[in-house]
Amino acid sequence: MDFEAARVKMVDNQIRTTDVTSHSVLSAFLTVERETFVPEKSKALAYIDNDVEICPGRFLMEASPLAKLLQLAAITKDDTVLEVGCGTGYTSALLSLIAGSVTALESDEALAATAKANLAAYPNVAVVTGGLEKGHTAGAPYDLIFVNGSVEQVPAALLGQLAEGGRLVTVEGYGNAARAKVFVSERGAVSENVFFNASVKPLPGFAKLREFVF
Repeated sequence: MDFEAARVKMVDNQIRTTDVTSHSVLSAFLTVERETFVPEKSKALAYIDNDVEICPGRFLMEASPLAKLLQLAAITKDDTVLEVGCGTGYTSALLSLIAGSVTALESDEALAATAKANLAAYPNVAVVTGGLEKGHTAGAPYDLIFVNGSVEQVPAALLGQLAEGGRLVTVEGYGNAARAKVFVSERGAVSENVFFNASVKPLPGFAKLREFVF
């Protein structure tokens, strides 16, 4: 399979057509070899217009919504980024080409080990393990926290790790009603803005606690 041609086709047909115009984002998608970050049995599916399963219950996000979220994040080379739920490291690699430094957080130790191997050629990425909903306080504060999947709610622990003026980008909600949001930390308060609907696979650990009525 001609992966390079598939990569160009993905950018032209899946990403550019969904109003992604950021040069840095487009360049990153053209550069990073997506097939490297999927299991061997799924390499032929790496560039399909869909999510790709990387292990039971975890997915490499479809290119179009991922590109739209990265564009929404307005990343610069001055940014220190925490990626929550790095999986096998694909989004970490994209972020590494756009941001200054990336801390890639993963709760699954096997996925984290795979990500470390996959990201060996990306010196500005550090893979760490821990609960996704807790973030990574050792590297805080962050200019950007990018949540690589949908969540039911954004924990205060993550918002508390934002730098002044920092933003958290995520998809809140599940299914077709989920919405891409940007949370911004300013002067001790956090505001949120809603941008577009986006149906992406959920990350574990972000469900609301259920209240029982007796």
